[in-house]
Amino acid sequence: MSDVDRYIEAATRDNTRRSYRAAIEHFEVSWGGFLPATSESVARYLAAHAATLSVNTLKLRLSALAQWHNSQGFPDPTKAPVVRKVLKGIRALHPAQEKQAEPLQLQDLERVIDWLNAEAANAEAGHDQPRLLRCRRDAALILLGFWRGFRSDELCRLHVEGIKAVAGSGISLYLPRSKGDRDNLGRTCQTPALQRLCPVQAYIEWINCSALVRGPVFRAIDRWGNLGEEGLHANSIIPLLRQTLERAGIAADHYTSHSLRRGFATWAHRSGWDLKSLMAYVGWKDMKSAMRYIDSVPFIGTLDDMSDLKVSSINKLRS
Repeated sequence: MSDVDRYIEAATRDNTRRSYRAAIEHFEVSWGGFLPATSESVARYLAAHAATLSVNTLKLRLSALAQWHNSQGFPDPTKAPVVRKVLKGIRALHPAQEKQAEPLQLQDLERVIDWLNAEAANAEAGHDQPRLLRCRRDAALILLGFWRGFRSDELCRLHVEGIKAVAGSGISLYLPRSKGDRDNLGRTCQTPALQRLCPVQAYIEWINCSALVRGPVFRAIDRWGNLGEEGLHANSIIPLLRQTLERAGIAADHYTSHSLRRGFATWAHRSGWDLKSLMAYVGWKDMKSAMRYIDSVPFIGTLDDMSDLKVSSINKLRS
């Protein structure tokens, strides 16, 4: 691969490449379409899957087809008026409410962390290093994911070299890239130490337990307590979260990795944060994105339910 090709490949995110490849395969193999495609064949493709695929999925398929034609030097058939009209008609005849992840309630966050801490204490007393490692890792992952509103891919991109944590004070985390960072400029996020459910203390305990000095923060742990060299894959966060919640006695079927991010956003909104502060803290660029994460149902759990969690500590989150 030439240097030019390498940089071109780096400009497209891995998830996008995988999604586009799957979309092209679906058009050619599953549906039996031909490339290069005509606008009429693209319109028929949309109509054939209008009742089974969401509008967002169909739009992704169109983006993949557009990218393939542009990269191969062919006219883009997805921009034709007939394609736009068919997609508009699908929206009208097949309206669907966007599915949202269930926000992780504050009381359930406290419940799962208490369970993990108890499990860690038992593992330490029984000299069960693999179980201790998993408990420390999962507590740090869940608390950082919640209090920083991180996406699963952002949690998986955290590296030890880019994090500075001071017990009782705060933590600074460098993200080399994220979904909203289209130019890959990176950003540094900060979170203070809290009186309860502290992400700083959880991270320090995980690092001390794992003895990590470089590389990905969150990694796989085998049955013997050996840590993987690579970071966890973003797709592994959902089963990890659900398994941990279920072991703590919490029904977890409706939770996803976005439950941490949406749970924090809903909690912050119910705790009096203004939308501008919330957007700046989490990293949203537009109001529409922020509002999608704020649950309209009253959030179970407020500051009053956690008297040990000082209001002054939470207010630091906004500064």
